[in-house]
Amino acid sequence: QVQLVESGGGSVQPGGSLRLSCAASGFTSGYTGLAWFRRAPGKEREGVSCMHFSDGSTYYGDSAKGRFTISKAADKNMVYLQMNNLKPEDPAVYYCATNLTPFPCQVVMGPGGHVGMDIWGKGTQVTVSS
Repeated sequence: QVQLVESGGGSVQPGGSLRLSCAASGFTSGYTGLAWFRRAPGKEREGVSCMHFSDGSTYYGDSAKGRFTISKAADKNMVYLQMNNLKPEDPAVYYCATNLTPFPCQVVMGPGGHVGMDIWGKGTQVTVSS
């Protein structure tokens, strides 16, 4: 079974940047995309970004638009989330997730979209503080 491992989390000041990585082992052509989610304290899991591997199209949750960028390595075994201009409301555990069943990123980024994802990493903590 494919395994996802997130890394790159840490503590930054407001306005700072982090790049998260999602390393996928056992990733095959059956996996058509990958998404990033986050769970902040006291809140439900929220879609952050999503990519379709077939054409490289990307989608973002409202909180990430204009600040975060999802990208992938050429061999599709590593996906990154570049986070710029981090804000005090961004601290959360960030997860990458995927599914063997093709999924529409636009839907996945919407409310409750995370329920369609079957394979999750364990998450990486992002903290924003001064």
